[in-house]
Amino acid sequence: MQALITLAAFVFTLGLLVSFHEFGHFFAARCCGVRVLRFAVGFGKPLFTYHTKNKTEWVVASIPLGGYVKLLDGRDRNQVISESEKSESFDQKPLWQRSLIVAAGPFANFFLAVILFALIYISGAPQLPAVVQSPPESSQAANLGIVEGDKVIGWQKLGSEDGSLHHSGEFEPVVSWNALRWLLMDALTARDGFALEVETSTGGRQIKIFKEGDLPSLTPERDPITALGIRPMLTPMAEWQELKLGPFQAVSFATERVWLISKVSARLMAGIFTGESSVKQLGGPLSIADMAGKSVQVGWQPFLAFLALMSISIGLLNLAPFPMLDGGQLLYDAWELVAGKRISLSTQEYLQKVGFLLLISLSLLALFNDLQRYFSP
Repeated sequence: MQALITLAAFVFTLGLLVSFHEFGHFFAARCCGVRVLRFAVGFGKPLFTYHTKNKTEWVVASIPLGGYVKLLDGRDRNQVISESEKSESFDQKPLWQRSLIVAAGPFANFFLAVILFALIYISGAPQLPAVVQSPPESSQAANLGIVEGDKVIGWQKLGSEDGSLHHSGEFEPVVSWNALRWLLMDALTARDGFALEVETSTGGRQIKIFKEGDLPSLTPERDPITALGIRPMLTPMAEWQELKLGPFQAVSFATERVWLISKVSARLMAGIFTGESSVKQLGGPLSIADMAGKSVQVGWQPFLAFLALMSISIGLLNLAPFPMLDGGQLLYDAWELVAGKRISLSTQEYLQKVGFLLLISLSLLALFNDLQRYFSP
């Protein structure tokens, strides 16, 4: 039964996130007057087809792992486009519209993440308080006098010039350990100093300043937050606080959260190529399926949070400047903007092959990591 739940959650996750991504392309294309020939959910043999008045074929296919959008495009040698249809062809549109259509897919994923997080905040979500364990003796947190039971209630980024507190003295409220964790990761990946407002077990308040030069460096071998010395204390559920917001406040808070997570995730992805992050962090289909199955069994809120995080990951991955991805096409568009001419089709086809080999290699590496996690002793 658990295997069926995991499989169903995995299929639903990929189907929803990829279809929403493709709907972003579809919506932008229709807004720009480009004809969409096909919107397919899944791959393989069509199980259901429907033709609309605007000549779009909607397809539900037999393999529900993703989907795609096919546009009217004069670059496709298999398409015969008449003179009357050229105004609806993707390749005939101005550069800004073509770039908008390409970028709309990833940004649809970010938009979906905002909606999913907002739904959680509107319904009310229990939050683990940002109460810390006793830090290791040699850690920066211990050196600053943080002790077990201290509760982080405020956050402030230090001034970039001299590493001092802002003159306003205002701290951003820290509503939970999860919020603090992402703020810490943002500071550590950006190498920015920060200050914490701490409430002690006796009710007093202290300011702890973590300067840029004292922050632990990012390495593949250790967790940077643990190296900093700040770890959560597992408090009873009765002490957790519910975060419940109104619709507009929830959307605003969710937007800030998606932006923060996106920044951190992008730096960690880039760190794989700079050596600051380990390639072992790459997860493949087995990891995704496992996390989908576990989160859906915990409850609908953890599953929505998982979907939001996955949606952000898909958006960022597609913005990577690799051929075969949306980011690769945006790189072509940037070249056209600077050089004043498009990259030739032959060059694009060659780069597509290179990009395909690169993506296959990364996919195999992610699958290898999955197999190591599940079969290593």
